Amino acid sequence: MSKATKETPNTGHSFYQRLVIVISVATLVLIGLISIFSATQSLDADSYRFLERQIMWLGIAVVAGVAASMIDLERPKKLIPIGAVLGIIFLIAVLIPAIAQPINGSRRWITIGSIGFQPSEFAKIPFVFLMAYYLSANQRFLKTLLRGFIIPLAIIGVFCILIILEPDFGTCALYGAVGLMLLYLAGARLTYLIPTVISSGTLFLYLIFQNPVRLRRLLSFLDVEGNKNDATYQLHQGQMAFGNGGFSGVGAGNGRSQNSFLPEAHTDFIFSIIGEEFGFMVTCLVVVLFLVIFTTVILSMRRAPSMFQALLVLGSLLMIMLQALINMGVVTGLLPTKGMSLPFISYGGSNLVVMCVFTGVLINCLRSWESLPMRSERRKLVEITG
Repeated sequence: MSKATKETPNTGHSFYQRLVIVISVATLVLIGLISIFSATQSLDADSYRFLERQIMWLGIAVVAGVAASMIDLERPKKLIPIGAVLGIIFLIAVLIPAIAQPINGSRRWITIGSIGFQPSEFAKIPFVFLMAYYLSANQRFLKTLLRGFIIPLAIIGVFCILIILEPDFGTCALYGAVGLMLLYLAGARLTYLIPTVISSGTLFLYLIFQNPVRLRRLLSFLDVEGNKNDATYQLHQGQMAFGNGGFSGVGAGNGRSQNSFLPEAHTDFIFSIIGEEFGFMVTCLVVVLFLVIFTTVILSMRRAPSMFQALLVLGSLLMIMLQALINMGVVTGLLPTKGMSLPFISYGGSNLVVMCVFTGVLINCLRSWESLPMRSERRKLVEITG
């Protein structure tokens, strides 16, 4: 037993991991609030309106994140399918004209009074929980075709189809990527996955070619300079903002992009505002903070006590990181233009609440794992105790 005691890890290490995540997220949120206030100065006579709304949503997001960090994730497993069904119902509701009105050609918002929310954002939570729950409950069948591949693929397909009908191609791609990565990490056969990825990618491109707006964005992306006064105007202005900011930036409130040069600067292209006003140093800081969150969580995965919690953490992490990568890729011209928020930073309550819930899930799991030895140490404990 004395040897077993020596193998028990220092629980304080997990505390510092959680602290690092909290500080990183808080710093990203602070950068976001400053950037939103700066980017919305010329949009409204009441220059504090957007900031006040974001702070209001931040309060809700913090409460939701703290709640997610405190609950026992193992107990409500049976409620996960119900949550997934509710998420699907809201995704269907947003397609009904009497419930949701189109904005910029897409039905993505449900408005109740003065409050609007995106079902495709909130559905990320039950989607990740459902994938983790199903794959962990069917571990023994993950190499089979029906229960190990077709059924989980159908779950991914239902969410993706409803989202692409809005239409929201970028969020659909995000769901598909996270779902297939979880399926791969859970142990599904590559002989099933590889053809599915290829066929899904082909179908996705076909749907883009059938949609004139998305096709125009894709073709214009191939020649940003030639279409800078038309389809790639926003991207061109965003890149100019980075160039104008240089290494140290022009200072908060001094950027030209906020003066209506850059549309949607406080939402999808907030990263350009950061680059212009705070320079290369702060843009690098944003990237480093996301990298710190990713690395901290990945290093803790060796303590995961169950497949459900491991997949839940990986799904939450992927939802945050892939969304950040897509947004940064779009703003820097590495990916075609797609409206997607930068987690914790962009203006928007729905995404902020969801990202904080996922952060709460990460904190929750890291806290519950702190008294557990790593897998290699658990094997030694089994050998010692017989």
